[in-house]
Amino acid sequence: MQIRSAETAGFCFGVERAVSLAEQTAKSCASAVTLGPIIHNRHVVERFEAMGLREIARAEDAQPGQTVVIRAHGIPVSEQQTLAARGAKLVDATCPFVKKIHVIARQAEEAGRHLLIIGTPTHPEVTAIASYSFDAHVFQTAEALESWLTEAPGRRDLPFCMVSQTTGTQKLWESCREIAKKVCTNCEIFDTICRATEMRQEEAAFLSKSCDAMVVVGDARSSNTGRLAMICSENCPKVVLVDHADELDMSLFHGAATVGITAGASTPPWIIKEVNNKMSEELKVETAQEENFAELLEQSLKTLNNGDKVTGTVMAIGSTEIEVDLGTKHTAYIPLDDFSGDPSVKPEDVVHVGDEIEAIVVHVNDGEGVVRLSRKRLEAGKAWEEIEAAVEDKTVLEGVVTEENKGGIVVNVKGIRVFVPASQSGVPKGGDLSEMVGKTVQLRMTEVNRARRRVVGSIRSVAAEQRKAAQEKIWSEIEVGKQYHGTVKSLTSYGAFVDIGGVDGMVHVSELSWNRIKNPSEVVKVGDEIDVYVIALDPEKRKISLGYKTEATNPWTLFNNQFQVGDVAKVKIVKLMTFGAFAEIIPGVDGLIHISQIADRRIEKPGDVLTEGEMVDAKITAIDEEKQKISLSIRALLAPSAEDEGDDE
Repeated sequence: MQIRSAETAGFCFGVERAVSLAEQTAKSCASAVTLGPIIHNRHVVERFEAMGLREIARAEDAQPGQTVVIRAHGIPVSEQQTLAARGAKLVDATCPFVKKIHVIARQAEEAGRHLLIIGTPTHPEVTAIASYSFDAHVFQTAEALESWLTEAPGRRDLPFCMVSQTTGTQKLWESCREIAKKVCTNCEIFDTICRATEMRQEEAAFLSKSCDAMVVVGDARSSNTGRLAMICSENCPKVVLVDHADELDMSLFHGAATVGITAGASTPPWIIKEVNNKMSEELKVETAQEENFAELLEQSLKTLNNGDKVTGTVMAIGSTEIEVDLGTKHTAYIPLDDFSGDPSVKPEDVVHVGDEIEAIVVHVNDGEGVVRLSRKRLEAGKAWEEIEAAVEDKTVLEGVVTEENKGGIVVNVKGIRVFVPASQSGVPKGGDLSEMVGKTVQLRMTEVNRARRRVVGSIRSVAAEQRKAAQEKIWSEIEVGKQYHGTVKSLTSYGAFVDIGGVDGMVHVSELSWNRIKNPSEVVKVGDEIDVYVIALDPEKRKISLGYKTEATNPWTLFNNQFQVGDVAKVKIVKLMTFGAFAEIIPGVDGLIHISQIADRRIEKPGDVLTEGEMVDAKITAIDEEKQKISLSIRALLAPSAEDEGDDE
């Protein structure tokens, strides 16, 4: 006896994707749930329950803010709205082929077309599809479709859109399609049977014709598994549907020369293997050499080739991939980690549903009807071309410093790693290169080896050129009195050097403040951005003298704007002398209170009445603008004493 296994049995792309997303969620979120079974296979569902990923029957059962995994079949719009209202965090595991039908149904509704669905009315995939249409009708047979279209006058002239359940049979679909073409006058027809389903059905039909018995492995609730069993029954006298190896009745196969094994798209590979092993061991049969499914699929005729550049339309942006319509029957997707070479780029900020997008074909699986794309590789190819051209043209490019490396830094330029030696970084020798990380820089490519993926660049050369250009511009426009916004570069005991845009000028310590200061650090520090003006310049020696203090900050100007003779001011005693006391009126402006004006009586010394730091009221009695001297009096604010009155007699 010989056992022959179907080449395409087991998980399809959509199921494998859903299971993978569910596994990731189960591992990362302890309280996550699935809305309905993730796929129609109880073994998979039980496995997830053991991992803590339990099933809920209704959207209303989700807890507020809970993580909910959407089953591979998709869910109706009403359930999506319920989950949104409860603040659920969705992990959308809906099969991309099914989501494609959702888009078709939504567009049909927008166009005012009635939706015709060929499938099982109670199947979750079908109920979800129907929810996207204002008027959806589901038909399980071609006869039911024809009867409905012809029973009411004028119905055949309505605008229709017809799709199929992804797991429908090709035979049924072709019959319905012919009826729609014959009866309807305005019907758009979309062949939405999954390519993986087609392949499994075609192979099951072929295999069952050449076998004495067939074993179909899968959950009885699985639509595609049930259809495989039905197709096999049309060609083979003995067909057995089993959920797992323990259900096999080996006596059924006595006398059979050849037994075929196939499995639904939701059947885990380990169950298929268990069934095959049990049959091989117990029947002691010669098992046909198993071929690697992936290799067989790779050998199939491709309509697309690895490395092809393609253009498609963005259909959806999910948590793990971007779905792309290439205009073929393939489902194409770009994994998020293959979207861009720049890790900071978010796909939703670059593309939107409906946008055209270019990408490179990375892998084609015609058997599953799936194409994996990479936008990052396309970007990288263009980036390499641009970088190579930049070397020839000496073009300046822009990038972001991503890391400090041994001997230098690494700059991301259009997704390409460019090494910049420390000597070319623009950072002074011994400086901290880590401070460059995260900064956007301009650089010139000095060495490119695409084969070795090596690129070397220089920031320093670009900065030097930019500084030279800036210097020439400043010297061509500079004049005495011109104002600049500059940055303090360094300090000395006699002043501060300020970069005014590629050229350094010096602010003498006397020009930093109206007050007497001992060191420039009392006023400014390195890195400060300040406004300065040109006091003097020497183009031949390339020297510039700058001023920082302005008339607007002149304490005497401020004083004159606030006070005049006769005004009373709150002053601070700053120094006591034998002849009187100096008092600060405003910062930078002092006045003298003569000893005779301190009290309403004769005193021997100012310290008898005043102390340094004390705040007192004083009257401004005189202002000498030329000499910048001010006379103050406390006595003028006091009532005359008896001693003063006696002197007047």
